Amino acid sequence: MMPFVKRKEIHTTEFFSMGVDFQKETQATQQLLEELEVKSILIRFKLWEMHQLQRLKSFIAQNSDKKITLKILQDREHIEDLALLKNDLHVIFSELGNSVAAYEIGSTINRTKWGFFSVNEYVNFYKVAYDLKTAYFPDIKLLGSGVIDFELHFTVHTLFNFYKCKYDGVAALLYVDRRGAPENTQLGFTLTDKIALLSTLVWLSPKTKQELHVTEVNWPLSNTAPYAPTSEYECVSEEIYADYMLRYYLLSFASQQVDSVSWHQLIAPGYGLIDNRKGIKKREAFFTYKYMFATLKNAQFLRLDIKRGYYIMQVLLDDTLLQIHWSLKETTLQNQDFFEVYSKTGTKIEDDILTINSSPLYIFITKEVGKRVNASERI
Repeated sequence: MMPFVKRKEIHTTEFFSMGVDFQKETQATQQLLEELEVKSILIRFKLWEMHQLQRLKSFIAQNSDKKITLKILQDREHIEDLALLKNDLHVIFSELGNSVAAYEIGSTINRTKWGFFSVNEYVNFYKVAYDLKTAYFPDIKLLGSGVIDFELHFTVHTLFNFYKCKYDGVAALLYVDRRGAPENTQLGFTLTDKIALLSTLVWLSPKTKQELHVTEVNWPLSNTAPYAPTSEYECVSEEIYADYMLRYYLLSFASQQVDSVSWHQLIAPGYGLIDNRKGIKKREAFFTYKYMFATLKNAQFLRLDIKRGYYIMQVLLDDTLLQIHWSLKETTLQNQDFFEVYSKTGTKIEDDILTINSSPLYIFITKEVGKRVNASERI
């Protein structure tokens, strides 16, 4: 059924989401969010830290101008004691209510180190939240499934079963870092193919509304042990990290099937946009994300063309046509008088010959340099 899945209307401003830790560098986090001007954030809350709920509530109040997704993390105690889970979720929903746009119930359900030993355990866990929503909190929104990596047989189990519960949307931790570049394949599936398959499952399932959210993704950074979550073999440089992050967002956006992608996360030594081991250090990815969001937050997707590893994504910005070029094999492109070219971090490029490689270039189509063309006019 994959070829028959229709594209959705993607709210671009909310598509670009950022994962933040409300307990880490709180003042710096707030300042950095203001600098990024991001309008959608994801916060993680641990059920075994209920004493932090008021601190979380205060942080949410500070960011009331943003769309907030709250990822509720489980532990074994709450999985085994569903009465305890029910009580704590009732407190969370009562305290936070609709100040949270969506609650992601549980996470990383296919890794035993995160507490779940089977999908059935997860669905029983999720059903507690669903029953609370049905009985007491009909206006809240619940995201479920929470499978990590390309292991969609677990996703199938969460979406096709006889349990009496439903999702308001599906959350996926769609990492591709162990395969390197997002265009690389796993069992023949690129990132684009994985999204198409996952979106088809969501479309076919009677258990969920047609929303798909990537609520966690990143690449680990070289020379950051012990903070990197993988071995050094999977780690990449800060430059490649920024390239991969941008291309992941572009490919996900081009699919027109993903409602949001939450980068994990803003501040983290081993995988974040900010390194806080010695103060606050903005990595290249921070400026890449900032320019990406500033440029594309109101973009209308037009098309993605791929030819022999050369990618051109076209979007409409008001009346301006923007092309974003990158190539898996380095090549060149003649700069034109009607091009206005910027690097991934927003630096203007005026070279006669443009180098097209793994680092995407933003090319605004103009009649004259500095005067962008109306997209209704054919170049």
